[in-house]
Amino acid sequence: MSRLRKLLPPLNFITIHYVYFLIVPLISSVVFWGSSNPRASISYVDSLFLVTSAMTEAGLNTVNLSQMTTWQQVLLWLLIIIGSSIWVSIWTVLVRKHAFEARFQEIVRKERKRSLERRSASLTLPPITRRLRTLGRSRTGQDGGDGIPSWEQHPAINLPVISRPSDRRLVSAIVPPQQDSDIRASGSFTHAHSVGVAADVTPASGITDAEERDTGASTATEHIVFADDLRSGARSTSIAPSGTTAQRHLSSTDTAVNPRSYLRGHKVGRNGQFHGLTSEEREELGGTEYRALKLLSIIVPLYFFLWQFLGCISLGAWIANNQPGPALENAISPWWNGIFNGVSAFNNSGMSVLDANMIPYGSSYFVLIIMGLMILAGNTAYPVFLRFILWGSLKLLKWVTYENDLVEWKETLEYILKYPRRVYTNLFPSRQTYWLVFMLFVLNGTDWVAFEVLNLGNSSLEQIPLGSRIIDGLFQALAVRSGGFYVVSIPTLFIGLQVLYVIMMYISVYPVVITMRHSNVYEERSLGIYGEDALYSDSLTRSISRGQSSSKSQSLSRMIRAAFAEWYGVGAAPDQREESRISFISHQIRGQLSHDLWWLVLAVLLIMIIETKHFLEDPVTYSVFNVVFEVVSAYGCVGISIGFPNAAYSFSGGLYPGSKLVLCAVMIRGRHRGLPVALDRAVRLPSDDMHIVEEEDHIRRSMSVRRPSLDDMDI
Repeated sequence: MSRLRKLLPPLNFITIHYVYFLIVPLISSVVFWGSSNPRASISYVDSLFLVTSAMTEAGLNTVNLSQMTTWQQVLLWLLIIIGSSIWVSIWTVLVRKHAFEARFQEIVRKERKRSLERRSASLTLPPITRRLRTLGRSRTGQDGGDGIPSWEQHPAINLPVISRPSDRRLVSAIVPPQQDSDIRASGSFTHAHSVGVAADVTPASGITDAEERDTGASTATEHIVFADDLRSGARSTSIAPSGTTAQRHLSSTDTAVNPRSYLRGHKVGRNGQFHGLTSEEREELGGTEYRALKLLSIIVPLYFFLWQFLGCISLGAWIANNQPGPALENAISPWWNGIFNGVSAFNNSGMSVLDANMIPYGSSYFVLIIMGLMILAGNTAYPVFLRFILWGSLKLLKWVTYENDLVEWKETLEYILKYPRRVYTNLFPSRQTYWLVFMLFVLNGTDWVAFEVLNLGNSSLEQIPLGSRIIDGLFQALAVRSGGFYVVSIPTLFIGLQVLYVIMMYISVYPVVITMRHSNVYEERSLGIYGEDALYSDSLTRSISRGQSSSKSQSLSRMIRAAFAEWYGVGAAPDQREESRISFISHQIRGQLSHDLWWLVLAVLLIMIIETKHFLEDPVTYSVFNVVFEVVSAYGCVGISIGFPNAAYSFSGGLYPGSKLVLCAVMIRGRHRGLPVALDRAVRLPSDDMHIVEEEDHIRRSMSVRRPSLDDMDI
């Protein structure tokens, strides 16, 4: 069992993602198949294909959606939502936020237990001993002239301090109040000041005021909550001993550590790697990252739901009042048509309840513009839009508030904008975001120009008015990379444009993936730079291979890790030390090609073997190019299809069941090629060894830069 366990993939973000996209389609396919009317009118293979296509946002359909029941359409609509990359990222943020809270609630419980043990030991001392122990402390409190704050002149208050520095600040910065009872722990007020928390202390039952004064040890329990106003200049702590309340105002000189000391330039490495931090600075950093997750857990869901709600309402209202005919001809409500198409556009599915997809709206500027914006907002331009919202929010806060107001919100927004890849997968630094915008214009502009130029002389498009043709070309350019909709029939386009569409569907994920890899905090490990070097091998590889006694099992383990590299967070190249951006991008392209092409070649080969009979009967319809087009569309999770003669569904609808199952596997595999690697900081749960890994990366980078290459050595 131990050897078998070593061959299984580790439990991390990638493997959980795979399980999610395997289990949900299998369950929903049974529900979909059982909901057919008449019963079993849609085969189980088609049911599995449709729910997998909806879940992976591929958008291919083997059956016209207008022939389905309303419940089946709603089921596909729900699967499109819960299969969205933004939806997955929301849960990633929430899980990481909860992991922070759970981790430090455990620290609070441990510290509370230690504090209770210390109090019990103190109460067991004889009265004369307790009085002698508090004598010096009482005299100190009566001095009051040595610069000691006024609140320290009350000898009845003496809170024990949390023992470990790594526990103190993070606990107070992270643990929120419980609904039924507050989290209780002992902590120093200097600590409370440094992180901006309010500690409400009340005496425990059964202890008299005299006993408190005699022992000098507080028998109170401390309720740790977030302060309402966190400012760098002052913090307040309310104390309620013996039924009284006193306000403690702490000056900035009492802070144990500068809250922004971890942002110094000499401690920030490439891609936001912090190195050489003290334990106090690590604590501040952890608290800031938690607050960033807390803010993103609000902003990202609002972005996700508001875009779809407003877009669907506007599309449904416009279609119902201006062009309800196409929906009514398919026995579909115009409102439902707008709502379904809006969700499908934002999540880049490409499915439509209309058999003709978007062709009936080729001259409807409002519909095409709104859906085009939703396609951008939900996928290719999502990192750009989200960063603009955060940047605009920060500028607005600074403009409408004073410098010392809402300091915590401002600092959190600044941290997210400066080090986004430490907290979120699809948010990048400013330089990478500008590069993403540039690629967005280049690729979409190429598709737009190609649509207009490569179709010159095409009789099928010349009958479209010039204005509508320009808008149609723009919409098709936005949809061909990921949207999946088509406003003109794909088979009527010239072959040159069809080949260009194959290329664009394949590279659709490249800009975001390369940007994600380039801005990864653990860039060296994700690229596998140290994978083949024994001196620089990372701890993950050592933990995977530890305990393998035979060279045969080691070889097998290495083969499995190479085949499923993203499970372990190791890239395709074993040794890559070049630092320039051009070499990095070329390395990523080579790695992505080698990682993808064998899947595509294998899928095309299997489908052509299965479809041999169809090819012999109709070699034009079942040509190799049509199969390649469908496979690339499925792998890119785009959804554009050559189509099938005399049918409105995708080319997949005319294939044998075996070919459909192959395409299901291709869609699931393609849905996972744009994900962050398992070592990505933005998808890892907080742990004690994360800062150790970060320090190791910095050391390895420094050593690899100083290390001479073999070409420079005399052999």
